[in-house]
Amino acid sequence: MTAIVGYALGSGRRTALASVAGIAPGDGVAMISSLTGAGVLLAASALAFGLLKAAGGAVSGWDGDTRAVQGGTGRARRRQPKRGFAARGVPWQFRRRGAASQDNRVYVAFVPQFIDAHENYAAQAALLTATFCGVVAASDTAWALAASFARAFFLLPCAALWSKRASGATPIAAGVATAAARR
Repeated sequence: MTAIVGYALGSGRRTALASVAGIAPGDGVAMISSLTGAGVLLAASALAFGLLKAAGGAVSGWDGDTRAVQGGTGRARRRQPKRGFAARGVPWQFRRRGAASQDNRVYVAFVPQFIDAHENYAAQAALLTATFCGVVAASDTAWALAASFARAFFLLPCAALWSKRASGATPIAAGVATAAARR
């Protein structure tokens, strides 16, 4: 959600909505991989878990660093999305969310409580994934639209500078917390 709000504030509604189009399916891939056994592999293999955790922390830290550094002068400017962002942004967000260790840890921890061992597993998994992806798409779209309306305020010089810093610090903190977390 922070990425969606950042895109809406920094580049506008079009860029944020293009990101939503990649995030929801990426979350679906992460959830399906968890439901089909990635969670068992991660629970059984400290090496696999450590590698995924390190990769997720690195991606979060890199993402935050690039956001914090870009345009950090405090001078407000109305950025237009680069041409072809949807063509590049949708696959980027899809890959980013499909491999996010934070998301996979949530699925491993919480998904089993929604599965009944006495019912058809595939049907339950499909319904759970579809429901989750629908909720993610709806909530991220709502955040994108709300933040795009607030964009005018964040074009003020002081607000633009602190917005960039906070936008960059959030995923950096998430990456550090992920890398430092014990199993």
